[in-house]
Amino acid sequence: MTGLDSLHPRLPSPVQELSDPRFARHGLRLLLKRDDLIHPELIGNKWRKLAPNLAAAAGRTVVTFGGAYSNHLRATAAAGRLLGLPTVGVVRGQELADRPLNPSLARCAADGMRLHFVDRSTYRRKSEPDTLARVLHAAGAEDAYVVPEGGSNALAVRGCSALGEELRGHADVVALACGTGGTFAGLAAGLAPDQHALGIPVLKGGFLTTDIEALQQRAFGGPRGNWRLDDRFHFGGYARTTPELDAFTEDFENRHGLRVERLYVAKLLYGLVTLADEAAFPRGTTIAAVVTGRPFP
Repeated sequence: MTGLDSLHPRLPSPVQELSDPRFARHGLRLLLKRDDLIHPELIGNKWRKLAPNLAAAAGRTVVTFGGAYSNHLRATAAAGRLLGLPTVGVVRGQELADRPLNPSLARCAADGMRLHFVDRSTYRRKSEPDTLARVLHAAGAEDAYVVPEGGSNALAVRGCSALGEELRGHADVVALACGTGGTFAGLAAGLAPDQHALGIPVLKGGFLTTDIEALQQRAFGGPRGNWRLDDRFHFGGYARTTPELDAFTEDFENRHGLRVERLYVAKLLYGLVTLADEAAFPRGTTIAAVVTGRPFP
């Protein structure tokens, strides 16, 4: 992984304690695991998930998948530029091909990623071998190394177990906002037996438990760690928000002088404040919230 080491990741990422009365009044400590500080461009769980996959790519073109505002696509494009790897992003929504690129996709293109748009029906079937082969052929990338949506595969899950290992001895509960579940599957596996992982899904649907179990099966051969999900804090789904969440996020930023990423981290922090008020954690509990990203742009 020499090429990746040359990018000088900050590992282990720092742990920062916050003084917040919404936790202190319940006898709780709040820590932030600052994975957003690992690398200026390959932030947080994106580094942990991409690094083993980019090493496995061994210089081949990397093809991956995402929506119009995908953090994963941006991170993959940045990695391609930094390491000199060609990248192709398969983007959900054929209709987007005829529109000006939004800032997120424009950043991908500026970093050298070739964008290939597919209709939503095809995108839903992208894991089927025949559909994947047709997409790769249409994108001119038949011999590429394929990274799944969100970067979540067995390599990525094993890479993310280091996140849990870095938090051993620091917290009783480690909380993470979840998208495809790969980071969470690895985090839970890396924690000590007396620690618990709490996942806050940012997509609605209630399917993530099965996905995490399948990811751990592929990565480790079976279940790992003590974990649970609380799916009440998706605020309508991925990239959805409400005035209540916006107000909470602005208040958190003003309290702590810390910019908060909206798609994942804001929902995580809102969920933790709510759970603290619900007395979901015993007094004396130390909670570590994993900050997986920074606001864009």
